Amino acid sequence: MVNENKIILMTKLASYEAHEGKKYLATGRFFRSDYISLQLLKSLICGTLAFVIVAGMAVLYDLEAFMKNFYQTADMIQLVKDIGVIYLITIGIYMLLTYIIAAYRYNRSRQSLKTYYGNLRKLSKYYE
Repeated sequence: MVNENKIILMTKLASYEAHEGKKYLATGRFFRSDYISLQLLKSLICGTLAFVIVAGMAVLYDLEAFMKNFYQTADMIQLVKDIGVIYLITIGIYMLLTYIIAAYRYNRSRQSLKTYYGNLRKLSKYYE
């Protein structure tokens, strides 16, 4: 005899595993701090590359004026400090946003996995 509730539950679980469960199950392998640290590290690398690319494009856009100012600027240390401050502010904001988004995604993933594992427990009771 076919148990209709068991089939519905199995279909729900298979659908979850095939769609949204793929990313949530991958996230569920990590502890919260490890997941967020990994996301922050990836964001730091990508943010730094993006900053370098944007700064390089800004310099190349008006290279002639940059070269004139570069050689006329007596205070090179101040120029480096200004660029460093802009970089730190940009990366700081980017890392804060990354932390908020990663924490939200991790918590959403954990809630979804709790439901999934609860359904797995229900399914295992059908086999007892």
